[in-house]
Amino acid sequence: MRKILASAAAGVVLLAGVSAFAAGDAEAPKSVDWPHGGPFGTYDRAALQRGYQVYAEVCAACHSLRLIAFRNLTEIGLSEAEAKAIAAEYDVEDGPDDEGEMFDRPAKLSDYFPSPFPNDNAARAGNNGALPPDLSLIAKARANGHNYLYSLLTGYQDAPDDFALGEGLHYNPWFPGKQLAMAQPLYEDSVEYADGTPATVEQMSKDVTTFMAWAAEPTMEARKRMGVKVLLFLIVFTGVLYAAKRKIWADVH
Repeated sequence: MRKILASAAAGVVLLAGVSAFAAGDAEAPKSVDWPHGGPFGTYDRAALQRGYQVYAEVCAACHSLRLIAFRNLTEIGLSEAEAKAIAAEYDVEDGPDDEGEMFDRPAKLSDYFPSPFPNDNAARAGNNGALPPDLSLIAKARANGHNYLYSLLTGYQDAPDDFALGEGLHYNPWFPGKQLAMAQPLYEDSVEYADGTPATVEQMSKDVTTFMAWAAEPTMEARKRMGVKVLLFLIVFTGVLYAAKRKIWADVH
């Protein structure tokens, strides 16, 4: 945990940072077969919970999740008691009290994840001038966003000898310009998964990407279920209309 916090304090800013747009385009994202992809895909609850753990232990030091309330954590398979316990670890501003003063209190299920910084200037000051983006919709910030996030998180490598890497920047061929201010955020065993899953860089990247996908669209499964029902209705309705048409125009034929 100490290693994770130190890394965050050193400027590990997930998906943020000032990029230097050098010559050359970003690589096409790696292709991953996501369980939640396709018209019948669903979120892997175990992956969502592991992804939340990665967010909480690595990303939350710099990044907010302002569109997600603590009660939403029950949708990824956590119990209400577990969600309440997580909420209680955060303080949120409330008030005013009877004397007109604002005050801090432990968060409740109805509260949304607070920002780790009091304002944007404080966020920039703590991250070498870069403003860490809110991660609520980050999976939709780019086309093919899920594969892009996974590619970026697993794509850190040494720059080629002929590549002019800017001072303080890090080489990643999947980022526009192929260099960014964010240092590599995930290393082997950066977290110790509660379910015992080996915490490889690839596994953590998949899990946190799955969690970001859910955060961007928590209602995806309900939307897909409704879509299937609508299609079935239209198929049946088309059959009924065709049968009615045959009956009504039978004498004409």
